[in-house]
Amino acid sequence: MTNLWMFVGALVVVYLVPGPDMVLMLQTAATQVRSHALAVAAGLALARAAHVLMAALGLGALLKASPEAFEAVRLIGAAYLIWLGIKIFRASSLIAACPADEPRSDLKLWRASLRKGLLTNISNPKALLFCSVLLPQFIRLDEGGVPAQFVLLGAILVITGLLFDLLYAGAGAALGRWLAETPLARTLQRWVFATVLIGFGLRMALTGRSS
Repeated sequence: MTNLWMFVGALVVVYLVPGPDMVLMLQTAATQVRSHALAVAAGLALARAAHVLMAALGLGALLKASPEAFEAVRLIGAAYLIWLGIKIFRASSLIAACPADEPRSDLKLWRASLRKGLLTNISNPKALLFCSVLLPQFIRLDEGGVPAQFVLLGAILVITGLLFDLLYAGAGAALGRWLAETPLARTLQRWVFATVLIGFGLRMALTGRSS
């Protein structure tokens, strides 16, 4: 049980550190209707679940051992973040045109938000390496049932991330209400969100494997 709480504590620290996932949640919740923010959160959760599964299958270790594969995934992820930042920067307005009661038939936009969350996280190879390094440290071989332990820890990782995403969605929604009443702030927030995402992308592109 002590190890489990230590695992949760480690996750809390990681999820509190600003990163592309956090910025994307704040930006979406501030500028889109609620269902879009929830779709992004669902996409992030799916990506984290995929990373846990890949870590369990040993793909994280394989990625770490293959410089070429790591570099390819890293550059793809960096390019995606930069493209996302440029897209936000070029948007004429990020404030949703309709209030929270968005038409439920707009499934295409919901899927686009889901895909945005999924790609933002899953295209970051360091997220996979993080799972590959962190999860085995809390597996107790003497207790047996290693697959069950992996499933439990993976579920905790995904659920904890989802709870933080919902927290950031609430903060982003509050920010969005203020932005709706402040025209100048809309322009500033577009610049800030775009610059931060582009910055994360450039950092990912320029940072080597050793970091």
